[in-house]
Amino acid sequence: MKKNLFKTVIALAIGTLAMISTSCGNKNTANEGKKTELSFGFAPGPYADLFKSAIQPSLEAKGYKVKIVELTDWVTPDLSLGNGEIDANIFQHSRYLRKISADKGLELSPVISIPTASLGLFSNSIKVSDIEALKGQLKEGNTVSLPNDPTNLARALIFLKDLGLITIKSNIDEKQATENDLDQNPFKLKIVPADAAQLPRSLDGTILAVIPGNYAISAGLNLANAIAVEHLVPETEIIVAVRTADLNAEWVADVKSIIESEKFKNFIENAENGYTGFQRPSWYLQKWGIQNK
Repeated sequence: MKKNLFKTVIALAIGTLAMISTSCGNKNTANEGKKTELSFGFAPGPYADLFKSAIQPSLEAKGYKVKIVELTDWVTPDLSLGNGEIDANIFQHSRYLRKISADKGLELSPVISIPTASLGLFSNSIKVSDIEALKGQLKEGNTVSLPNDPTNLARALIFLKDLGLITIKSNIDEKQATENDLDQNPFKLKIVPADAAQLPRSLDGTILAVIPGNYAISAGLNLANAIAVEHLVPETEIIVAVRTADLNAEWVADVKSIIESEKFKNFIENAENGYTGFQRPSWYLQKWGIQNK
């Protein structure tokens, strides 16, 4: 009798422990991915302001605590994302993301593209309003400064090619072109690669500069005053990037849904907010039936 009672007590104890263990396991599983504190990294330019105004309030309304980390270059945001110092960044296009991820061994992925400030061709020396007028003013040996990181150097050269200022050798991949890959240079321009952040300052010493929109705006330049602006393709639209392992996280889905929301669209389309000159991404044009201006 006592022996049977002892066995019963032991069985009940084991069962209770199993239930507790299962309960704890279910609790951890249920909480997995329920991240409530998020940090976003930005390089200089307009995207931190866009985030603060059009994305952060909606994230906070969903219960997230949001931290903004402003960085000073184009490399640190991806390194910080890769090592977990931040959860996402918003400053680059997917072409750049692929390149730096391959070079640095990072597992990063794009989530969604956002309205983007394109490359602009600027000059302090030549006062013209269009590219044809510029061609009439150029002289042999005039300098043009471009971003020196490989991805945006090639992008800037393609921009100059599309404007009819240079051609690029046909036997190379244009997306990997450097200043040494020019085929024809009818205006005999001198190509001077420089750090992207310094390009606005280079206008005092060069005739022309191709400046990424974020650095142009950060320096107080207005893209509406550029001699010409780049026509973006999908892979040069600014993206939200995260670690690949986080792509299916609930917070990533929440960020994406906010950017796809009518509230976000209404903010962008309100001329008082200053983003109507940005090029809208392809998905945005299709979703809202809006054309770039």
